[in-house]
Amino acid sequence: MNRLLAAGLVGLGTLATQTQADDGPRLLEFDAPGSTSVVSPICGGLCGTVAYANNDAGTVTGFYTDESVVPHGFLRTRDGQFTSFDAPGAGLGSMLDQGTVPYSINDAGVIAGQYEDPGNVFHGFIRHHDGSFVSFDAPGAGTAAGSGTLAYSLNLKGDTAGVSFDDNFGEHGFVRWHDGETVSFDPDGSIGTMVCQETCLNASGSAAGFYLDAAFTIHGFVRHRDGTLVSFDAPGAGSGGFFGTYAASINDAGEITGYVVDGNNVAHGFIRHPNGSFAQNFDIPGAFNGSGGGTSAYAVNAAGSVTGVWQDATLGFHGYQRSRDGHVSRFDAPGAIAGAAFLGTRPTMLNGTGEVTGYWTDANGLNHGFIWMRDE
Repeated sequence: MNRLLAAGLVGLGTLATQTQADDGPRLLEFDAPGSTSVVSPICGGLCGTVAYANNDAGTVTGFYTDESVVPHGFLRTRDGQFTSFDAPGAGLGSMLDQGTVPYSINDAGVIAGQYEDPGNVFHGFIRHHDGSFVSFDAPGAGTAAGSGTLAYSLNLKGDTAGVSFDDNFGEHGFVRWHDGETVSFDPDGSIGTMVCQETCLNASGSAAGFYLDAAFTIHGFVRHRDGTLVSFDAPGAGSGGFFGTYAASINDAGEITGYVVDGNNVAHGFIRHPNGSFAQNFDIPGAFNGSGGGTSAYAVNAAGSVTGVWQDATLGFHGYQRSRDGHVSRFDAPGAIAGAAFLGTRPTMLNGTGEVTGYWTDANGLNHGFIWMRDE
């Protein structure tokens, strides 16, 4: 259900709710109909309802696991109506954790993601607004169990980007244009390439992400539509030990956000401008700046607002939204587990109006979706 380059490439996430009187934010929690109420070790930390992306219409997509630990895609409209779906060919066997996982939705309501077939091979998919599907595999994608193609990002033109695993389980980036042409790529020196999830392909066809080199240092990259690929390291990035620069999102202007892990194993948010310069790294007030803690940025919208997580001294996750001028709103789901490392409230994406979606984990280890928004 969930493939990542390595343990060090896992994104951060979660904690409880603060209401700010100046802007009146509110957090709406939800579970997809049919979502399990029981945690199973088969789906690891991703049992329940996991929201990954929202568009400007307020439609949210993600997946839920049912009582048989089968992942299904869902679509939730702004008025709370749900549609459940399975990609054709997805494995639906009980307790096998195969199924369908959407990652991205554009403003036309088109969804991209991956499904795992009955042989445990991954394939990319595009689901159109009318409910029809296109399935595809990136060049060089493996056919062995655990290998294949995962589509992570989608732009308004219908272009997609993501990663593929070859038969040796090497990880490579790809972009697939809306006419079906697909190109695989790796930055020079990469031993594992990650096109980041949800918001890593913009309207001009530039894809962002990060890669691991032979010294186990992480570097950011942006690959433009013409094939030009630029590698970069944000200020303060550490080296070795999976330290370095994690590029996590790109907007249509070409601004990239993400986080650096410094030599003390502390994360700090960064913003890279389209000209290649960097804003000063940022930390959310209250974030624990000890080993394993800090501030991580996951998504940037057209207005330059950023969402992500900050961690407290227990390494628990809390959500935030940071505007271009540096104003910060912090939030937590009321039922989110407190005091648990790498669990809590985990934003994944924010749309053009600044609404944040994501998921939170309760004290039993079960996930639930949320939408955080400002009252009008």
